[in-house]
Amino acid sequence: MKRILSTFLFLLSFSALASSGVKLEEADIDLSDTASLERGAKYYVTYCLGCHSAKQIRYKRIALDLHLDEAEILKNVAPLGAGIYDQMHSAMNGHDAEKWFGTTPPDLSLIARSRGADWLYSYLKGFYADKTKPTGVNNIVFKDVAMPNVFWQKQGTQVAVMRVIDGHDVVSELKLEQPGQLSPKEFDKMINDLVNFLVYVGEPVQLERQAMGKYVLFFILMFTGLAYLLKKEFWKDVH
Repeated sequence: MKRILSTFLFLLSFSALASSGVKLEEADIDLSDTASLERGAKYYVTYCLGCHSAKQIRYKRIALDLHLDEAEILKNVAPLGAGIYDQMHSAMNGHDAEKWFGTTPPDLSLIARSRGADWLYSYLKGFYADKTKPTGVNNIVFKDVAMPNVFWQKQGTQVAVMRVIDGHDVVSELKLEQPGQLSPKEFDKMINDLVNFLVYVGEPVQLERQAMGKYVLFFILMFTGLAYLLKKEFWKDVH
């Protein structure tokens, strides 16, 4: 019953996303690209860890998976004062977060598994100026989101191009009104690295699981063949 209910909720959420008319951009996920993962980890600590924890991963695990020296991870990735065995904890407490943003920022350990890489990629690129909101921005993927655009200096300022559908104003596209510190191509790469890291955090053993899967399938095929030959041997004298 739980599995059926989970499947139903997933399909419902997917249907809701599709009906919003937002076409998700495709993220280029490559968990074998350790350089991208390291950059993504740096971006996460710099731009996300202030509000969002990722408690299911430790800096030690990141160092092992990315084949990096522990001292290098502590120097170049982890925040000042963090230990190699620490989880990725946010410095913000839930009470202050709820007071400032109206809600407690969620832990992002499994966000890539629950939302999907393309959703995250489109969401992080989808902020646009909206003076009616307390944070001054809205999001084309997640309407009325409480999160501010922490990447505005890198991305620049986007504005929404509106069109009327069934009597309602709908965002049709976003245009860059004021350039940021990075070019659009450089910013896309930055966000892709960050999403790549979040996909890794959601399942650090994904590459190992996929590699092991080939051997499991080979074993199943071999076992099936042996079982078939054994069945023929047992039943050859039965008429």
